[in-house]
Amino acid sequence: MRVENCFIAADGVGERTERKLWTAGITDWDAFSRAGSVPVGDSRAASIESFIAEARDELDRRNAAFFADRLPSSSHWRFYENFRSDICFFDIETTGLSEHRDRVTTVSFHTGGETETLVADDDLTREAVASKLGSADLLVSFNGARFDVPFLETSFDLSIDTPHLDLMYPCRQAGFTGGLKAIERELGIGREEDGVDGREAVRLWHAYERGDEAALDRLIRYNRDDTRNLAVLGDRIATRLDGEVFGSFR
Repeated sequence: MRVENCFIAADGVGERTERKLWTAGITDWDAFSRAGSVPVGDSRAASIESFIAEARDELDRRNAAFFADRLPSSSHWRFYENFRSDICFFDIETTGLSEHRDRVTTVSFHTGGETETLVADDDLTREAVASKLGSADLLVSFNGARFDVPFLETSFDLSIDTPHLDLMYPCRQAGFTGGLKAIERELGIGREEDGVDGREAVRLWHAYERGDEAALDRLIRYNRDDTRNLAVLGDRIATRLDGEVFGSFR
C-alpha cells in the first residue's frame, strides 16, 4: 500500500468513507480525480480534493512529516513504501536501561542496503548521529520511540524530529507481540550473530573495555543484525497490513 491509496488523511474522512471509495473502485488519488461522481457528500469530496492537491506537492518534496501529521498514528505504516528508498533503519546498544545513568555503546544505521556502525570512544559523536538521523526522509526502529530516541536525545543533547515509524506498533496491529527477536523467529528472519541478547550486549561492551577486541566485533555484529533485520521486518509487516487493509480492493 502507498500513501496515494489513502483518503483518511483528508479532513472529515474516516475509515468507513475510505472503504466506500475503495469499494466504488476509487482506490487512489488519480482514480478520485478521474471519477465523474464519488459516493461521498459534496463537503467531503471538496475536502478530499483539497487534501490530494496539497499531498501531491508534499510527496514530491519527500515530506514524510506532512503525512505523519495528517494520518492517524496507527496508519503511519501506509507511507512506508513511498519513503522506503530513503529510510534510515537504526538501533542502539547501551550499558543499561536508563538514559540518565547509562551510556550508548554502539549505534547502527541501515540505509540504501548499506549498514554503518558507530562505536563509543571512537566515531560515535553527536555530529555523526545528528547527520545520520537528520539526512533521512523517515526513521524506522523497533521500540525506538520509548527507548532509542530518548536515549540518543539525552546522551547527545539532540532533538530528533525526523518522522519516525516504530515497528513495534504495526507488528502488534499485524498480530505479532513480544520483542524483536521473538517476532523475527516467528517470521523466519535469521541472524548472523545468534545467541546474543541485550544483557549479553552489555557484558560484551565491558569485556571490550577490558581489552577484548573480539567482544566488540561480536557486539557490532549483533547491533548490525538488529538494524538490518528492521528492513526485512518492515517490508514483511507493511505487506501483511496491506493485505489485511487494502488487499481485497486491488
